[in-house]
Amino acid sequence: MRTFDGIPALEAAVGEHLGYSEWHTITQEQIDTFATCTGDHQWIHIDPVEAAKGPFGTTIAHGYFTLSLVPMLSWEVYDVQGIGMGVNYGANKLRFPAPVPVDSRVRAGVELLEVTPGGGGYQVVTRVTIERDGGEKPACVVDTVSILVP
Repeated sequence: MRTFDGIPALEAAVGEHLGYSEWHTITQEQIDTFATCTGDHQWIHIDPVEAAKGPFGTTIAHGYFTLSLVPMLSWEVYDVQGIGMGVNYGANKLRFPAPVPVDSRVRAGVELLEVTPGGGGYQVVTRVTIERDGGEKPACVVDTVSILVP
């Protein structure tokens, strides 16, 4: 975990790769819970028998489930001290280049792209790349936009 002592220290790190999260295993129970929460019950996600006959040979995590891991994984990579509040503001770019089969291990790498005043605090843009252990392509690449308020 990389810890920054306030916004000036974070600003000094723009352009740097901040590190990697721990590896996390994606379970069928997590996928099923996400399907229940979102109403997305497509067979490729929740039906192991049908998915075994499909293009990936098993169930895969929803792309948006993979995206939903970004906050947890990012918090394992870096922290900014002296912040009263941080909120998600959006994403500038999002892609899902490769699937995440059930029981895969994933982790995130975080690159700090910019820190600028705005939104009542500081707008922070990071590129988060979620990779799958043994995968040739990333599972998710997203440029996240957050607002940090001291």
